[in-house]
Amino acid sequence: MSISAAIWGDERGIVERLEHYRGAVTVARICEDLLEAVALAETGLIDVVLLAGPSVLVDAATLDALAERGIPVLVLGAEQGESERLTALGAILAPPDAGAEEINAILERACAAVSAGRSTPGATMADQSADPAGGGKVVVFWGPGGAPGRSTLAVNYAAESALAGRGVILVDADTYGASIAIQLGLLDEAAGLAQLCRLADQGRLESEGIDRACARVRIAGTGLAVATGLPRPNRWPELRPASIHRVLAALRTRFDTIVVDVAAPLELDEDLSFDTLAPQRNGATIAVLGQADTLHAVGSADAIGVPRLLRALEELAEVLPAANPQVVFNKVATATVGPSPQRALNETWERFGPAVPIGVYVPSDRAATDAALLAGTVLAETAPRSPAREAMARLAGHEIRPKSGFSTGFPRRK
Repeated sequence: MSISAAIWGDERGIVERLEHYRGAVTVARICEDLLEAVALAETGLIDVVLLAGPSVLVDAATLDALAERGIPVLVLGAEQGESERLTALGAILAPPDAGAEEINAILERACAAVSAGRSTPGATMADQSADPAGGGKVVVFWGPGGAPGRSTLAVNYAAESALAGRGVILVDADTYGASIAIQLGLLDEAAGLAQLCRLADQGRLESEGIDRACARVRIAGTGLAVATGLPRPNRWPELRPASIHRVLAALRTRFDTIVVDVAAPLELDEDLSFDTLAPQRNGATIAVLGQADTLHAVGSADAIGVPRLLRALEELAEVLPAANPQVVFNKVATATVGPSPQRALNETWERFGPAVPIGVYVPSDRAATDAALLAGTVLAETAPRSPAREAMARLAGHEIRPKSGFSTGFPRRK
């Protein structure tokens, strides 16, 4: 096996040691900076990267970029306090006085593992976080464009989950039009999710960091944490997919339920526009959907919303074949569907829809949802007996018993 390496920060004579040893590792380039190492990885001219410079300068973006290209990274002589951070980011560590024989052995094992497909360098990759250590469940609300009510459902689902006694965090990962802060009257400009991503990249996403980055909201007699979204869509590069994976993994260990609102678009066409691996505009959405334990696909129950949802589900199956969505029809009303809306939607779905189950029907209650938005709160506070609120509560497993004689007009699911 011949291994071509790039080295950054050769102040300890690593090149001389490797050349004198004449092992499998040969030095292809000595890099002036970390970006040069990433550029070499893109060309396919190197198999591994050795980082011998100051480890405090080795950031998550560099390690993630190399990991995404299948390049093992060996850090020599990490400073005190940096080892845990670098290991969490997927780097391999070796002491500063490691000999050429030891370096060769480490890199041969790393390259063999990559070639065999047993693992991918970097703890940021989706396949390595598919079986998270934390017990928390990620519940995602996604759907086509056209305002089907994803954010409204996510906010109320989070509140109902908290009322059911769970530890809940609500995350706004919509990179096109974050709105949860406004819906809850927070008017936040700090972008809590972006703060969590930065802390994760720095290896400092402990409980104290999560508490500082997230708002704590008291609604309907309960409380939940909120990681607000980006105040401006042009800040989307701050939510890198690898960072999102780290954040969700950390939140799983802290909360019972992680409710995430994401944007509609799924296109990943940057590779058609750039010769190199470009940042993905919708990478955050894809990262969240790939981590979902429960994925609710939200569609408006009307003549436009149903076909939009059908096309969106087809696209989802192409982008993420392993996704297992559950359909939520929102804004169900006789005025838009007919006198028997649930039966009409069922018949339409059985005839034209994919093999995706319908999870729940949420009745339209415009007056109640408008009042909640105006008050900056949830239906459980402003309209606790709203048919829409009852449907959302059932979706969250929080059964609301109606008053005697009260009916939502929609039979309860068994």
